[in-house]
Amino acid sequence: MSEYKVEIITQNDKDALFDELKQKVQYERKANIHGACVKFLTDNREFKEEWEDNFKFMNEDIRPHAKIFSIEDGGELRILYEPVSKTCIIKNCDYYGWIKSIALAAISDFFEEYHSENRRYSTHGSAVDCRGHAMAIIGPPGTGKTTLTYGLLQYNDFNYISDDWFFTRLFANAAVVYSSEKNSYIRDDLAEVWKEFSHKVNQVRLDNKKRGIADVKTLFEGRVRETSTLRSVVLLERDKSNPAFRELQSQEALNFMIEKDFCNPHQLVRDKRKVNIRRKFFGELFQSVDVYLLNTIETPEESLDRIKNIIIG
Repeated sequence: MSEYKVEIITQNDKDALFDELKQKVQYERKANIHGACVKFLTDNREFKEEWEDNFKFMNEDIRPHAKIFSIEDGGELRILYEPVSKTCIIKNCDYYGWIKSIALAAISDFFEEYHSENRRYSTHGSAVDCRGHAMAIIGPPGTGKTTLTYGLLQYNDFNYISDDWFFTRLFANAAVVYSSEKNSYIRDDLAEVWKEFSHKVNQVRLDNKKRGIADVKTLFEGRVRETSTLRSVVLLERDKSNPAFRELQSQEALNFMIEKDFCNPHQLVRDKRKVNIRRKFFGELFQSVDVYLLNTIETPEESLDRIKNIIIG
């Protein structure tokens, strides 16, 4: 679970807070997240700059589908979410990673309510492309998702799509994944595991959490893709009592996701209806792709060897 608790508030609560918020806002920026507009309002210049580097630009004429306020008032950390207008108020947060994850979660909530011919969903996971087909890596925090993603990206056959969150559209004959962010918010310890990236990671300006926005086109030397057709999903766990690697049936994979709270600590709404929407999506997704369960109890190199040939082979 995340280290913060989301408080659901009413529209009246939100309206009452707006006058206070407007007095503090110094910067406003809009982002294009998979075609949806998210407006970010903050009093933190560093957050504003990280947001600009992190997400694609959205024209200022476009009205927002969600709003994210990040304000400092000297009190404790609070995350307040009003689900009708998709407005999130974040007070006294010192970590940009939560800002961007909450923005993605708000748009996830929006797409769960958005209906079109081809449905769109968001997934807290990474995706890489290889020769026109994608592999997704999904797991609870701390199971090695980012480490394995960057491990695959050492090889020229693999292209970056996303290392933290991606979008999926379910078509009649395929599942297609899309990137969520313009650039990656990376950890400084990435270079310790994969020396290939050490020089470029050392050039990234880090924030107070030893993380920073890296230009993915530079980091991966042009091996970046916006979209790809999903062929396989690797679910991650870390449990010494279980096998290191095995293929799953679709129902087994769905049961795993439900048990692990969909491997997403940033869900803003967790009521019964939302759980059923997520259950239905992953149930359909796992019927259209190959699914594997990787137990990351081995070294990163050994775990990488188990999955890197799935999509190539």
